[in-house]
Amino acid sequence: MDFDAIILGAGVIGLATARQLALAGRSVLVLEQFARPGTETSSRNSEVIHAGIYYPRNSLKARLCVRGRELLYRYCDAHSVSYRRTGKLIVATSPDQRPALAKILAQGHANGVSDLKLIDRQCLSELEPNLNAIEALYSPSTGIIDSHGLMLALQGDLEAHGGLVCCNSPVTGLKRRRDGCFYVEVGGVDPTTVSCRLLINSAGHGAQTLSRLLQGGDAQGIPPVFLSKGCYFTVSRRLPFSHLIYPLPSNEGLGVHLTLDLAGNARFGPDTEWVDRLDYRVDPARSAAFYQAIRAYYPDLRDGELVPDYAGIRPKVAGPGEGPGDFMIVNQRTHGILNYIALYGIESPGLTSCLAIAEEVCARLRCHEKECSLPNSPITKQQADYENSNHR
Repeated sequence: MDFDAIILGAGVIGLATARQLALAGRSVLVLEQFARPGTETSSRNSEVIHAGIYYPRNSLKARLCVRGRELLYRYCDAHSVSYRRTGKLIVATSPDQRPALAKILAQGHANGVSDLKLIDRQCLSELEPNLNAIEALYSPSTGIIDSHGLMLALQGDLEAHGGLVCCNSPVTGLKRRRDGCFYVEVGGVDPTTVSCRLLINSAGHGAQTLSRLLQGGDAQGIPPVFLSKGCYFTVSRRLPFSHLIYPLPSNEGLGVHLTLDLAGNARFGPDTEWVDRLDYRVDPARSAAFYQAIRAYYPDLRDGELVPDYAGIRPKVAGPGEGPGDFMIVNQRTHGILNYIALYGIESPGLTSCLAIAEEVCARLRCHEKECSLPNSPITKQQADYENSNHR
């Protein structure tokens, strides 16, 4: 056997999971089809550290976002990853929106986000004088992060503990061996086959396709694929905001919001467009709907200011009109394959949740090993030793 574990996909989730396994003393290989890690979903988002407010109570999104936010801030401090706790304002622009704001507050409290508070118009005018709103929900623990810096830190951490990341290495085949281990066929310039005992599928948009390679005609536990495109627009001037500004969420997303990067530059998005293929071009004509949405809370946005920036495509497991859906972390109990875990629908708040998702995956692997009377992973002790070392 070549490796204890192979992780398919070097996005932020794959890197975080690989790091967690490497800290446990596992030999780990991460396979990435593109030339560098995080090329798709992990680098095409708002780079927001979410508090965990919106998601249904006891959902994976709620639980792993709240836990992940705590872990992520600590990790950034320990590894010099750039971030800032900007705080976030979810705004009501008319009296009829106040009940929805109160409902979001109650949902956040139910999820364990205890620092939320409602802010009236007078307080808002002091915080953000250029904001058009009559009330807002303030989330002080929301922030922004350098997502590329985070992925570099996770990769460096992984490699410092013996893990490997191989880019330009598309997976072309997956097979189960008779002894329960796995063969992974790798294409690219130098095709090869490697083997492992633990296989983690965190391939984002390609996760369902890879599971079908492994499971053959048995599609048990493989959800359908839905692609939700979100475009971002930016402006050339500095805008007079210091907080992230969010409208009330819709059934399909959090609305066109204003976020800031670490240099203080503003961008708006994402919107929602259901698509049937991966196409990251931004249609300038979509700006018309952006102007209308943004001016509800920032009426001073000027005509012609919005400039197309970039787009991301959410790998969703729920389609139009079905609500946001939850993370899916599918293991043996669903698909019947020992030591194989597949992750589907890891959209927002996946970036915030990455370290907590890694914990969850490793916990489920330990459960598999215990049930099969295999040696337990030393991850708990070694992880604790590492986190208490001088890396903190």
